[in-house]
Order: sequence, then C-alpha cells, then structure tokens
Amino acid sequence: MNILAQLWKSLYSPKDIARFRFQKIGKAIGYVFLLAFLSSLPLSYYMSVNLVDGIRYMKTLLENEIPSFNIENGKLASSATQPITINEHGLTIVFDSTGTVTKEEVERATNAIGLLKHEAIIVTNGQMQTYSYSMFSNMTLTDEDVRTLLETLQSLLPVLIPILFVFIYLFTSTSKFIGVSVLAFIGLILRSTLDKNISYRHTWIMSAYAVTLSTTFFTIMETLQTVVPYAVPIHWFVSISVLFLAIKEIPSVKQL
Repeated sequence: MNILAQLWKSLYSPKDIARFRFQKIGKAIGYVFLLAFLSSLPLSYYMSVNLVDGIRYMKTLLENEIPSFNIENGKLASSATQPITINEHGLTIVFDSTGTVTKEEVERATNAIGLLKHEAIIVTNGQMQTYSYSMFSNMTLTDEDVRTLLETLQSLLPVLIPILFVFIYLFTSTSKFIGVSVLAFIGLILRSTLDKNISYRHTWIMSAYAVTLSTTFFTIMETLQTVVPYAVPIHWFVSISVLFLAIKEIPSVKQL
C-alpha cells in the first residue's frame, strides 16, 4: 500500500492502522515527515504572503503617510507637529515625534506598531515589546535608511521565503515527532489496559498514523484561517481515541 493510500485509510479506519504496525519503522518515519510537510504548508503560505504584503505596505506608508524622520541620540525627530495614527487591516500604526503619545496608549490596541519619541513599540495580540532608541545612540537612522532596508528585503524575498518554509517545516517536524513519541508511550498504557501483546515499536508506528485525522483537520482549519478553541486538548483527545480504537483491533493475548 502506498503512502497516500495509508493516509486516506488512517483518516477513518483504526483496523488498518492496527495492521500498519508490522511495517518497517522507516516507512512510518517517512509518513510523519509527510504529515509535517502538509501541515506546514498553510502557515508557510500565509506568513510568506504577509511578509510580501507587509514590506509593500510599509514602503507605501513611508512614501505617502509618514513624514521624513531621523533617530539620533535616542530620540525620534520629524517635521510632524502632532501624532499620526493609521488604522488598516486590523493594525494600528502610531507615529509620534512630539512625545504626546505614551506606550500605554499604544498597548491598548490588539495589534500595533508605535514609533514614539524615545522608543519603538510592537503589540501583537495584546502583548507589548518595547525597543529603546538608545540602542542606536552611536548612529543615526533616517527614513531613507528604512526605505533602503525594505528594498533590500524585497530583493531577498526569493531567498527569504524558502528559508522561512524550511524553518517552519523543521519546527513542525520536530513537534510532530515529539508528539508521536509521547503518544506511543500512552499507547503502552493502553496496551496494558486492553491486554494486547505489542511493543513500543508497534505503538510508535501506530501513533504515527493515529495523528492523521487530527493533523488533517487542523491543517484544513488553518488553510481556512479558522481559529479552533482548545486546539491542543482536541488534538490529543482525537489522537488518543484513534490509537485506542486501533489497539483494540489487535487480538488480545488470551486469543493468541
């Protein structure tokens, strides 16, 4: 049976998952890499799109919305006489060289970027990170420097995007292997409870296929950009349930 047929049967057939325990461990490892590859595609795609759009958007802001500025001696200076606030696509951008806006005011936004008098603020999902301009005390940073940086990043996108995908894929693969290994240990407990004659090698191979249903579901949800509440508990509940049903299909010791 080829790997795609195994993926299909793993979505609905615990009995077939139980039969897969006799295959070589290398094939199961390759299957986990396939699941990691498929599940990393939506995140890689959307992060790449956001990176491209983000660079283009920042270039547009610098050209049309934000006045010329420079950061020198730990302070932001520009010709603006009042704060500039831009709200687009769920992101709030605050530019204030007058010292009027405080970081607490920027933090009230769910997602925001603030260029304030003495510091830069980034707020992501309500979590704020602050970067003081004093880090650049020995240098001068201007809007032209930022434009040059954005141009450089844009020219490097054909390289940066594949690197981003590889990073996400490696992280996803590592997480998937750790999850399968933990699930295999849970399988040993289920083995004892159900009185089945299988080893850790068997439970690991079965666990590799038992996570298919949950992985596929969350990959589809991520593709649709749909947030699933309690995602981690649901993943483990579904995976353990499928593994339990698969182990249950194995003949008991008393029946051998």
